[in-house]
Amino acid sequence: MSARMGFEYVVLRCVPRVDREEFLNVGVVLHCQRADFLQARCHVDRERLLAVAPEVDVDAVCSALAAVEAVCRGDASAGEAGRGSLGTRFGFVKAPRSTVVQPGPVHGGTTEDPARQLEHLLERLVH
Repeated sequence: MSARMGFEYVVLRCVPRVDREEFLNVGVVLHCQRADFLQARCHVDRERLLAVAPEVDVDAVCSALAAVEAVCRGDASAGEAGRGSLGTRFGFVKAPRSTVVQPGPVHGGTTEDPARQLEHLLERLVH
């Protein structure tokens, strides 16, 4: 039996109109320091998003999510945000912001397999 490891995660939300406080979950970012793991998985249901907010620029939402994924990977295209340690990059991703894609509160748990846990959270919270 593998050892369980602590992890933190945030759900990424598309908030097309902050004044209405409506949002749609569009991704999950999971960080497990012990496993040296930081990854984002995203899914945008275009029809559902447009039903909630017909004026939203879905391509811009997808671009913002791609930027989060790049930060998590440490990709050079992410600029300064992608250059730090995994913990620093997770800190950047989980920081509150007032853009159309926002992180929710930080949650935690334990897992034996961070990648499988990320897929489980994506299926449960986003799909």
